[in-house]
Amino acid sequence: MTNTTNNIVISHLCKRYGEKDILKEVSFEAKQGRITAFLGPNGAGKSSTLRILLGLDLCSTGTATFGGRKYVTFDTPLKVVGAAFDGIGGTPSRRVRTHLNIIAQSNSIPFRRVSEVLEKVGLSEKSKARLGTLSLGEGQRLGLAAALLGDPQYLVLDEPTNGLDPTGIRWFRKFIRQQSDMGKTVLLSSHLLSEVEAVADDVVIINHGKIIATGELQHVMKNLESLEDVFFSLTEGGA
Repeated sequence: MTNTTNNIVISHLCKRYGEKDILKEVSFEAKQGRITAFLGPNGAGKSSTLRILLGLDLCSTGTATFGGRKYVTFDTPLKVVGAAFDGIGGTPSRRVRTHLNIIAQSNSIPFRRVSEVLEKVGLSEKSKARLGTLSLGEGQRLGLAAALLGDPQYLVLDEPTNGLDPTGIRWFRKFIRQQSDMGKTVLLSSHLLSEVEAVADDVVIINHGKIIATGELQHVMKNLESLEDVFFSLTEGGA
């Protein structure tokens, strides 16, 4: 029997805006020690699902939990869930180390952890740089550093390779695999299907607010040559 203690479980999630159904009975799991890719076209419901999972939005019905608990119930959430979502979120004039110190202090995380995560994501030399001077790729690495501060069990990453150069993408593949090998539960959304194919264990595809495919990467791909082929055949109704 699968140990579901450290799984992310999305169950019968529905979200309505006025007369429009944004999410329709969305259910899936992201399992401990595995990388689950959450895919879908723009407007499919990916961001809405992740926002509900992270307590940033409310659902109409259903639940979204980490190990059976909602995000809002954690006193120091960064020690449980690390999320890189919606950019850096800091003042452009603030320095990188100060930015991470503030985040650490807000969740009772020791400041020594800031140096550790900066080294882990390859930003040690940028510790005194101002946020507004960082490249898009450096901003992505800083978002990952913030997500890692509390050494969380769960990582929820939205478009984590966006803005990374080829070297950065290669680094990310190794980094995220190390996290899952350590027993972390990883859920990431992305539109870069070739990158997802290189790192994912499991795949969940959403379209028009409904889950249309879920399972192990090889199972979902079946006889098609690439994840891109699967994605387009499902979302565009092709052959």
